[in-house]
Amino acid sequence: MERFIQNHQFNAIKRHTETVQKTYNTIADRKVIEAVKYSAETHVKELFPVLAEEQWLLLEPLFARKSKIEYEEALSAVAAFVLPFPDVTEAGLKKLFPKVKKLKAPELAAVNFAALTYLGWVDGGSSKLYIVYEHAARLVGVEARLTPTGSKGVCSLCSRHAEVGLVTAVSKARSASNPDYYKAVGNYMCVDSTACNKQITDLSYLERFIGEIVD
Repeated sequence: MERFIQNHQFNAIKRHTETVQKTYNTIADRKVIEAVKYSAETHVKELFPVLAEEQWLLLEPLFARKSKIEYEEALSAVAAFVLPFPDVTEAGLKKLFPKVKKLKAPELAAVNFAALTYLGWVDGGSSKLYIVYEHAARLVGVEARLTPTGSKGVCSLCSRHAEVGLVTAVSKARSASNPDYYKAVGNYMCVDSTACNKQITDLSYLERFIGEIVD
Protein backbone atom coordinates (compact mmCIF):
# COMPACT_ATOMS: atom_id res chain seq x y z
CA MET A 1 0.00 0.00 0.00
CA GLU A 2 1.32 3.43 -0.96
CA ARG A 3 1.53 6.43 1.34
CA PHE A 4 -1.76 8.34 1.29
CA ILE A 5 -1.88 10.58 4.38
CA GLN A 6 -0.88 14.24 4.36
CA ASN A 7 0.66 15.79 7.46
CA HIS A 8 -2.42 17.84 8.39
CA GLN A 9 -4.58 14.73 8.00
CA PHE A 10 -2.28 12.76 10.32
CA ASN A 11 -2.55 15.54 12.90
CA ALA A 12 -6.34 15.40 12.66
CA ILE A 13 -6.36 11.60 12.95
CA LYS A 14 -4.19 11.81 16.04
CA ARG A 15 -6.36 14.50 17.62
CA HIS A 16 -9.63 12.61 17.05
CA THR A 17 -8.31 9.22 18.13
CA GLU A 18 -6.66 10.65 21.25
CA THR A 19 -10.09 11.98 22.18
CA VAL A 20 -11.51 8.48 21.75
CA GLN A 21 -8.80 6.92 23.91
CA LYS A 22 -9.32 9.56 26.61
CA THR A 23 -13.06 8.83 26.55
CA TYR A 24 -12.44 5.13 27.10
CA ASN A 25 -10.40 5.97 30.20
CA THR A 26 -12.64 8.63 31.72
CA ILE A 27 -16.25 7.83 30.77
CA ALA A 28 -18.22 4.82 31.98
CA ASP A 29 -21.41 5.38 29.94
CA ARG A 30 -21.23 3.03 26.95
CA LYS A 31 -23.59 5.16 24.86
CA VAL A 32 -21.39 8.22 25.32
CA ILE A 33 -18.32 6.21 24.35
CA GLU A 34 -19.99 4.91 21.20
CA ALA A 35 -21.16 8.42 20.28
CA VAL A 36 -17.66 9.86 20.65
CA LYS A 37 -16.16 6.97 18.69
CA TYR A 38 -18.72 7.32 15.89
CA SER A 39 -18.13 11.08 15.66
CA ALA A 40 -14.34 10.60 15.50
CA GLU A 41 -14.59 7.90 12.84
CA THR A 42 -16.87 10.12 10.75
CA HIS A 43 -14.52 13.11 10.96
CA VAL A 44 -11.51 10.97 10.01
CA LYS A 45 -13.29 9.41 7.04
CA GLU A 46 -14.29 12.88 5.84
CA LEU A 47 -10.60 13.84 5.66
CA PHE A 48 -10.24 11.70 2.55
CA PRO A 49 -12.22 12.08 -0.70
CA VAL A 50 -11.84 8.33 -1.20
CA LEU A 51 -10.73 5.84 1.44
CA ALA A 52 -9.97 2.31 0.25
CA GLU A 53 -10.78 -0.66 2.46
CA GLU A 54 -7.13 -1.47 3.15
CA GLN A 55 -6.50 2.15 4.11
CA TRP A 56 -9.37 2.10 6.61
CA LEU A 57 -8.11 -1.19 8.02
CA LEU A 58 -4.86 0.63 8.84
CA LEU A 59 -6.70 3.42 10.66
CA GLU A 60 -9.41 1.40 12.37
CA PRO A 61 -7.28 0.02 15.26
CA LEU A 62 -6.79 3.58 16.55
CA PHE A 63 -10.45 3.69 17.52
CA ALA A 64 -10.36 0.51 19.64
CA ARG A 65 -9.67 0.63 23.37
CA LYS A 66 -5.91 0.36 23.82
CA SER A 67 -3.19 0.83 26.41
CA LYS A 68 -0.90 3.80 25.92
CA ILE A 69 1.82 1.57 24.44
CA GLU A 70 -0.62 -0.21 22.12
CA TYR A 71 -2.01 3.12 20.90
CA GLU A 72 1.46 4.52 20.23
CA GLU A 73 2.33 1.38 18.25
CA ALA A 74 -0.84 1.70 16.16
CA LEU A 75 -0.16 5.41 15.61
CA SER A 76 3.41 4.64 14.49
CA ALA A 77 2.04 2.17 11.95
CA VAL A 78 -0.17 4.93 10.53
CA ALA A 79 2.68 7.46 10.55
CA ALA A 80 4.59 5.20 8.16
CA PHE A 81 2.03 6.10 5.49
CA VAL A 82 2.36 9.88 5.78
CA LEU A 83 3.46 11.58 2.58
CA PRO A 84 6.72 13.49 3.12
CA PHE A 85 7.18 17.10 2.11
CA PRO A 86 8.78 17.47 -1.34
CA ASP A 87 12.58 17.38 -1.34
CA VAL A 88 14.17 20.80 -1.12
CA THR A 89 17.80 21.87 -1.22
CA GLU A 90 19.49 25.14 -0.31
CA ALA A 91 20.00 25.82 -4.02
CA GLY A 92 16.32 25.11 -4.63
CA LEU A 93 15.31 27.51 -1.87
CA LYS A 94 17.41 30.27 -3.39
CA LYS A 95 15.56 29.78 -6.69
CA LEU A 96 12.25 30.21 -4.89
CA PHE A 97 13.44 33.54 -3.43
CA PRO A 98 15.46 35.09 -6.30
CA LYS A 99 15.07 38.65 -4.97
CA VAL A 100 16.64 37.78 -1.61
CA LYS A 101 20.36 38.31 -2.16
CA LYS A 102 21.60 36.73 1.07
CA LEU A 103 18.99 34.13 1.95
CA LYS A 104 19.61 32.49 5.31
CA ALA A 105 18.25 29.02 4.67
CA PRO A 106 17.29 26.71 7.56
CA GLU A 107 19.45 23.75 8.55
CA LEU A 108 17.74 21.30 6.22
CA ALA A 109 19.50 18.27 7.70
CA ALA A 110 17.66 18.93 10.97
CA VAL A 111 14.21 19.24 9.35
CA ASN A 112 11.76 16.34 9.68
CA PHE A 113 10.22 16.44 6.21
CA ALA A 114 7.83 13.64 7.17
CA ALA A 115 6.04 16.02 9.54
CA LEU A 116 5.65 19.10 7.36
CA THR A 117 2.68 20.79 5.75
CA TYR A 118 4.81 23.81 4.96
CA LEU A 119 8.46 24.70 5.51
CA GLY A 120 8.78 27.90 7.49
CA TRP A 121 11.68 29.68 9.14
CA VAL A 122 12.43 33.10 10.60
CA ASP A 123 15.42 35.25 9.76
CA GLY A 124 15.71 37.22 12.97
CA GLY A 125 18.19 39.66 11.47
CA SER A 126 15.71 40.90 8.89
CA SER A 127 12.46 40.14 10.76
CA LYS A 128 11.34 38.02 7.83
CA LEU A 129 9.34 34.80 7.80
CA TYR A 130 9.91 32.57 4.81
CA ILE A 131 7.29 30.00 3.83
CA VAL A 132 7.67 27.22 1.26
CA TYR A 133 4.51 25.36 0.32
CA GLU A 134 3.28 23.07 -2.44
CA HIS A 135 0.52 25.10 -4.08
CA ALA A 136 -1.24 24.01 -7.28
CA ALA A 137 1.19 21.10 -7.68
CA ARG A 138 4.33 23.27 -7.49
CA LEU A 139 6.57 24.56 -4.74
CA VAL A 140 6.22 28.28 -4.12
CA GLY A 141 8.04 30.62 -1.79
CA VAL A 142 6.53 33.49 0.19
CA GLU A 143 8.62 36.19 1.85
CA ALA A 144 6.70 37.92 4.63
CA ARG A 145 7.38 40.45 7.34
CA LEU A 146 7.08 39.12 10.88
CA THR A 147 6.11 41.53 13.62
CA PRO A 148 6.33 39.77 17.02
CA THR A 149 3.52 40.47 19.44
CA GLY A 150 5.38 39.26 22.52
CA SER A 151 2.25 37.44 23.64
CA LYS A 152 0.14 34.39 22.91
CA GLY A 153 -2.79 34.34 20.55
CA VAL A 154 -4.63 32.07 18.13
CA CYS A 155 -2.67 31.08 15.02
CA SER A 156 -4.64 31.46 11.78
CA LEU A 157 -3.00 28.34 10.35
CA CYS A 158 -3.27 25.75 13.13
CA SER A 159 -5.87 27.41 15.41
CA ARG A 160 -3.55 26.72 18.35
CA HIS A 161 -3.11 29.15 21.24
CA ALA A 162 0.61 29.91 21.09
CA GLU A 163 3.17 32.66 20.67
CA VAL A 164 2.17 34.43 17.48
CA GLY A 165 3.37 37.28 15.32
CA LEU A 166 1.67 39.44 12.70
CA VAL A 167 2.71 38.05 9.32
CA THR A 168 2.22 40.32 6.30
CA ALA A 169 3.13 39.83 2.65
CA VAL A 170 2.49 41.72 -0.56
CA SER A 171 0.21 40.05 -3.09
CA LYS A 172 0.17 40.42 -6.87
CA ALA A 173 -3.24 42.10 -6.69
CA ARG A 174 -3.58 45.88 -6.73
CA SER A 175 -5.08 47.64 -3.75
CA ALA A 176 -8.75 48.53 -4.30
CA SER A 177 -8.35 51.85 -2.50
CA ASN A 178 -5.15 52.83 -4.30
CA PRO A 179 -4.35 51.08 -7.63
CA ASP A 180 -0.78 52.40 -7.49
CA TYR A 181 -0.03 50.03 -4.61
CA TYR A 182 -0.19 46.27 -4.26
CA LYS A 183 -2.53 44.70 -1.72
CA ALA A 184 -1.04 43.53 1.58
CA VAL A 185 -2.18 40.22 3.03
CA GLY A 186 -1.66 39.33 6.66
CA ASN A 187 -2.75 37.58 9.82
CA TYR A 188 -1.42 36.20 13.09
CA MET A 189 0.63 33.01 12.81
CA CYS A 190 2.81 30.84 15.03
CA VAL A 191 6.36 32.11 15.45
CA ASP A 192 7.44 28.46 15.80
CA SER A 193 6.65 26.86 12.42
CA THR A 194 7.77 23.41 13.60
CA ALA A 195 5.20 23.42 16.39
CA CYS A 196 2.58 24.81 13.99
CA ASN A 197 3.18 21.89 11.60
CA LYS A 198 2.47 19.45 14.44
CA GLN A 199 -0.92 21.06 15.11
CA ILE A 200 -2.33 22.11 11.74
CA THR A 201 -5.36 20.04 10.73
CA ASP A 202 -6.93 22.15 7.99
CA LEU A 203 -5.39 23.73 4.89
CA SER A 204 -8.17 26.24 4.16
CA TYR A 205 -6.53 29.41 5.46
CA LEU A 206 -3.00 28.44 4.37
CA GLU A 207 -4.24 27.79 0.83
CA ARG A 208 -6.09 31.10 0.76
CA PHE A 209 -3.13 33.04 2.18
CA ILE A 210 -0.64 31.53 -0.28
CA GLY A 211 -3.06 31.83 -3.20
CA GLU A 212 -3.66 35.55 -2.60
CA ILE A 213 0.07 36.16 -2.80
CA VAL A 214 1.29 33.96 -5.65
CA ASP A 215 -1.71 33.54 -7.96
